[in-house]
Amino acid sequence: MDESSRIGLIGNGSWATAIAKMLLNNVPSINWLFRDQSHIDDFKRYKHNPNYLTSVEFNPERINFSSDINEVVANSDVLILAVPSAFLKSAIEKLTIPLKDKFVASAIKGLVPDENLIIGQYLNQVYDVPNESIGVITGPCHAEEVALERLSYLTVACQDVKRARIFADFLNTPYIKTTISDDIYGTEYSAVLKNIMAIASGICHGLGYGDNFQSVLIANAIQEMKRFVDTVHPITRDIKSSAYLGDLLVTAYSQFSRNRMFGTMIGKGYSVKYAQMEMLMIAEGFYGVKSIHEINDKYKVNMPITEAVYNIIYEKISPAMEIRLLTEHLR
Repeated sequence: MDESSRIGLIGNGSWATAIAKMLLNNVPSINWLFRDQSHIDDFKRYKHNPNYLTSVEFNPERINFSSDINEVVANSDVLILAVPSAFLKSAIEKLTIPLKDKFVASAIKGLVPDENLIIGQYLNQVYDVPNESIGVITGPCHAEEVALERLSYLTVACQDVKRARIFADFLNTPYIKTTISDDIYGTEYSAVLKNIMAIASGICHGLGYGDNFQSVLIANAIQEMKRFVDTVHPITRDIKSSAYLGDLLVTAYSQFSRNRMFGTMIGKGYSVKYAQMEMLMIAEGFYGVKSIHEINDKYKVNMPITEAVYNIIYEKISPAMEIRLLTEHLR
């Protein structure tokens, strides 16, 4: 991978659209996979994504659209995966071209549900992508604020820090600052956990808990995240940096946070199914909490917030009752 690498983007949601906006500040063109040809036609006609971040205007002549994943992969040296984790396997199931010679970056803040693997592990085990050719895009950065060009920060993690820096430069813009890390495991797991914590924050908001309690909840949430990532992948890391704490804060508090919104609806009494239907978008924490619950059967980390969210969503325990019990575990 170098500065002239051809870049392919897999996914056409709001985060993928925001990433495309960043990339086209730095590269002459991108290859972009859309599953539906009619969406490609609409994009070319209206010069914006017809379904997401419609205020962001693009020059379609700088985008090589395709509905064929093998065409995108064949014509790209670097691939960015930006689809919901629950749909990753279906998004790439028709892939016949090997990925092992590509640099593959995950912009997915979730786990592969059935296997309970972070995206990097899945790419390595199933598609033979070397660990040093796997990147992770993380940090407190909502797509909606990218569209508005509000200053945001991203962290690119890769075991090969030289490649991390090259890839990070593809995302740098006047409104996006990037840092690099070698902590693929910690950043990926933290990206999953912060969605769970944001659901908890939303549930508490929906139940009527105030800012004082929220501050205690999030203070305990970052400690819970640290206990888990330090147990699963024990290396030296600063949990207070933006890739961990920053991402947690924005996801727990932001008006753009779909996980907080999902939790708020649950706290207000909506069923899980109805909340999902109303949102029309994926709340990654819904899938993430089940995976983390199952992974933690092995590690036995003390995770009262995660268990509370799991009990509410999957065991159908009353949110009011479960959060009342949770309050006894917070300090």
